Amino acid sequence: MMNLLFIGDVVGNAGCQFVEEKLYQIKKEHSIDITVINGENSAQGNGITKHSADRLFAAGADVITTGNHCFKRREALSIYEHRSIIRPANYPNGCAGRGICRLDLGRTQIAVINLAGTTYLDPLDNPFTCIENMLDDMDTPNIFVDFHAEATAEKKAMGHFLAGKVTAVLGTHTHVQTADEIILGGHTGYITDAGMTGPELSILGVDIEPALSRFRFRFPTRFTEAETPCFLNGVIVSFDEKLGKCMNIKRLIMR
Repeated sequence: MMNLLFIGDVVGNAGCQFVEEKLYQIKKEHSIDITVINGENSAQGNGITKHSADRLFAAGADVITTGNHCFKRREALSIYEHRSIIRPANYPNGCAGRGICRLDLGRTQIAVINLAGTTYLDPLDNPFTCIENMLDDMDTPNIFVDFHAEATAEKKAMGHFLAGKVTAVLGTHTHVQTADEIILGGHTGYITDAGMTGPELSILGVDIEPALSRFRFRFPTRFTEAETPCFLNGVIVSFDEKLGKCMNIKRLIMR
């Protein structure tokens, strides 16, 4: 039995700092073997930079996933030269980076795949067709999918589509942890959204007043990172590494 920790969207400097402060404790307390972090908002002003990625790796991340902000920063082309930083696999062929990271742990291998939804987001390649093609080339049963999507229905559909085919489908992007963790088909761990890591008293990690003003008055507003106490959201997936079967999926919130 092995334990994988998945941490939801890390937001800005405060989110990175909170991961730096708490990750060692979490890994020790829950006997974590692999840590995967969604870092697509880890830079100041969203996106990911080498600096924010380095902070997450130094804190204990094994793999960093991203999403619709994966190319927000100019330095993104060089960031994805790092084999443990991945972007959604359904970006077009020829795009910088890759959508899968394979980890060789000696006694077993782990594959982490990043996908992006297309409902209310960028019109990328069909994520269902993309993952179906990728599964044909898998040489391990231990497959974890970060599905970065806006629509709950699209995430649910992906969970049922991959039931029995992967170890877990872990939703990201909406920054609000859902209470629907389940094992689908007796095999695949699923949660619609793992949540976020950053300022809790905020609007998805940003300061309340500017975000509220945009909704109230509909004029352009510059968002700033909130300066309130942080929390960390994620899930712990316990799995049989010989079968790639999820045995337990548990939500995690640390304040």
